[in-house]
Amino acid sequence: MRRLTHKILGVAGAVLLTLAGTGLPASAADAPYDVLVFSKTAGFRHDVIATGIQTIRDLGAANSFTVTATEDANAFTTSNLAQYEAVVFLNTTGDVLNSSQETAFESYIRGGGGYVGVHAAADTEYNWSFYGQLVGAYFSSHPAIQQVTARVQDRGHASTAHLPQAWTRTDELYNYSTNPRSTAHVLATLDESTYSGGTMGSDHPIAWCKTIDGGRSWYTGLGHTQASYSETNFRNHLLGGLRYAANRSKADCRVETGYTAIYNGSTTGWSQAGPGSFTNSNATLTSSGGLGLLWYSAKQYASYSLKLDWMMPGDDNSGVVIGFPAGSDPDAAMANGYEVQIDATDASDRTTGSIYGFKSADIAARDAALNAPGEWNTYELLVEGERLRVFLNGRLVNDFTNTDPVRSLTSGHIGIQNHGTGDDVSFRNIRIKELGGTPTRTGPITSSTGKCVDVNGNSSADGTKIQLWTCSGAGNQQWTVNGSTLRSLGKCMGVAGGSTANGAAIQLATCNGSGGQNWTAGSNGSLVNPQSGKCLDANGASTANGTQLIIWTCHGAANQRWSLA
Repeated sequence: MRRLTHKILGVAGAVLLTLAGTGLPASAADAPYDVLVFSKTAGFRHDVIATGIQTIRDLGAANSFTVTATEDANAFTTSNLAQYEAVVFLNTTGDVLNSSQETAFESYIRGGGGYVGVHAAADTEYNWSFYGQLVGAYFSSHPAIQQVTARVQDRGHASTAHLPQAWTRTDELYNYSTNPRSTAHVLATLDESTYSGGTMGSDHPIAWCKTIDGGRSWYTGLGHTQASYSETNFRNHLLGGLRYAANRSKADCRVETGYTAIYNGSTTGWSQAGPGSFTNSNATLTSSGGLGLLWYSAKQYASYSLKLDWMMPGDDNSGVVIGFPAGSDPDAAMANGYEVQIDATDASDRTTGSIYGFKSADIAARDAALNAPGEWNTYELLVEGERLRVFLNGRLVNDFTNTDPVRSLTSGHIGIQNHGTGDDVSFRNIRIKELGGTPTRTGPITSSTGKCVDVNGNSSADGTKIQLWTCSGAGNQQWTVNGSTLRSLGKCMGVAGGSTANGAAIQLATCNGSGGQNWTAGSNGSLVNPQSGKCLDANGASTANGTQLIIWTCHGAANQRWSLA
């Protein structure tokens, strides 16, 4: 939303630089960290291990981390592991740790350490249940090395954000004995129709992440061939996994099922309100100009979990707006809904994770979860009744309950803001899961004689006459059921002056939660104003265009019967 304070660069807008030698976009430099690479084998030994170690050393030299490589399991003691932010199991095989070493490593992970598993790490420690939980799935079999198309499902995680949606490469392609999706967040899958020998069907995960107590786990099934370690995309895939495991890049790695994409490249169902626009390229929406709003006009939602990935390249500004009625005015959407802000350097009630102008985020939690400019972040907006919880990269940063009678979270549309020139924020993979609430309806209100309830002159001014008119499908004839209100053009249908008298005029006005703006379904298709106990009525039983709508004692005649499409 609009800036109300002069902005200065904060922690999240620290000095930017290119991650040298990686091809990744500019982002804030990581605080230095230490990585242990473990490559002991007690079964098949991959000839790529030395290449993999050197690759990780090269990545570390360019990206603020040091590497210790070992095949000595005696490194797995509590005191020794404490010096590392992440431990890589690089093509390990078989039983490589004894019981005391296993205990030390489990304690390290649960206490906040990071694990990276590469390829044959899934062919390791079959009899250790904690390791099975950590790696996510065990190796089962593999066909010959061949080309495959991987489908990238999460393009917000540091290990996959740089990848195309369809990633074609050559490798040894593991089948797993179980599907990890029920316990891990899947980042990429193999398309079994693009190669021979897959045994997992239409859902064949190949890279995933998860949390275990305070620790983080990231696994990729790729990395068998020598060529892999010279491929830019694979090297960046590995670097992103290391950064996540070392807690240098944040991500939402909770299990995710049941979501429906409403944007993943196609803008079908979306409409632009107000000035400016969004470019749509590489399944990414990027804001331009404004102040406007790209909103999902195809449907409105009640209880739901909305997830989306977003990235701001610098000190930029945008937001996600929810709970607003249909309409072409972005200001009306803001006045009747709520904005979850994206702008890490604004005032506390207008900063990333805040409910704009209403409630600040938990700033300490937000700072701990926020990625720096140039990196992707994930929001979950969890709406249940009038309660809105905001999760940033999987961490709760705001818990807000609506008490404003003008607004309601129980129904409405969602949108993303284009704030203005120079405020360039990008969005990916907007998906939603309905939680069982009944979505409200938007459409025309028609009389029994086929005319529509119409806002005179398409005006949103307070006091505008509401009348009968020939149905045209225009926005001033579209009405949204929002709680107990009927809304058009961002405002409410109400009785003038809150009157309860027969003949009191119906008009459009700013929603204020008053009794004169409440409507319930009565018998025989009537719409009843509970405050007066009277019905919506076409004055004089006229069917002419321009007939004023009024309230009148309910009598069930044709001029008091209505239907919402």
